[in-house]
Amino acid sequence: MMAIDLTVIWAGIIAFAVGAYVLMDGFDLGIGILFPFFRVGGERDMALNSIAPVWDGNETWLVLGGGGLLAAFPLAYAIILPALYAPLTAMLLGLVFRGVAFEFRWRDPAHRAFWDFSFTAGSLVATLAQGITLGALLQGIRVEGRGYGGGWWDWLTPFSLLTGVSLVVGYALLGASWLIWKTVGPAQQDARRLARICAIGLLVAIFAVSACTPFLEGKYYARWFAFPGLLVAVPVPVLVGLTGLFLWRSIDSPRDGRPFLLTLVLFALSMLGLAISIWPDVIPGRVSIWEAAAPERSQIFMLVGAGVMVPIIIGYTAWAYWVFRGKVDEAGYH
Repeated sequence: MMAIDLTVIWAGIIAFAVGAYVLMDGFDLGIGILFPFFRVGGERDMALNSIAPVWDGNETWLVLGGGGLLAAFPLAYAIILPALYAPLTAMLLGLVFRGVAFEFRWRDPAHRAFWDFSFTAGSLVATLAQGITLGALLQGIRVEGRGYGGGWWDWLTPFSLLTGVSLVVGYALLGASWLIWKTVGPAQQDARRLARICAIGLLVAIFAVSACTPFLEGKYYARWFAFPGLLVAVPVPVLVGLTGLFLWRSIDSPRDGRPFLLTLVLFALSMLGLAISIWPDVIPGRVSIWEAAAPERSQIFMLVGAGVMVPIIIGYTAWAYWVFRGKVDEAGYH
């Protein structure tokens, strides 16, 4: 009988939570990034109405991912947090400021211009910080013994800034394609225009990050360009190119949901490429998932809770999206 590897299961749960967060919270952060490009008044109200029922629930997955990392891989948590305190703190502050601005722009119309700016600033800072965090993790974290051995500014490099800007462009495309799906009239036309720009930008960004990544760490190069990993790695760039082509053609398609779905595919392929690069490490090139894992009894105990809560979260999230599945106007969903 094949033994069950709880560590791999927990790695899958956390990867799923992080992926769900990126895909679900990415489009509302993207709307915040694009907010200045929409007309003051009806268009901006329509954009916010499109995400109002779901935006705060999307962040549940961020909590699950971060909490799961602490509980299931405490060594990784203890190393990653000191290494990335600055960008992670900036991300949390950006998310808090965005949430405050989202609520106050409706309740304090006299200062709506300030809250609109705050909504954009919070979304941009949070997204940039997430991308920088990913880049800093990919380029490697200095580990000494069982702790972080680097300096305060090790996370800030040209590569981490590249991944930060790339994620900003990617979230902006998610936001634009979401609005193509959910809005009508001038707002939808503006979203199509912005989606064309962001689609080109994201494909360029994916190419740039992918070209740099194999040279950051010897293991990355081997996993992408050595047999048998080559058999898995070669189809990914081809699929990215084909998806990008279909996405470009879909932006003006009458099937309004297609650009959003194809953008999700682009993100999924990018995350697959990331998984190919780092697996089975939780801190690339330094600590594997098995070295960082909590004791087996702890994993079993937590798995019982996750087995109950994760389906509940998926269920109420799916229900929320189903209830608010239609188009939106200035007054809300109809």
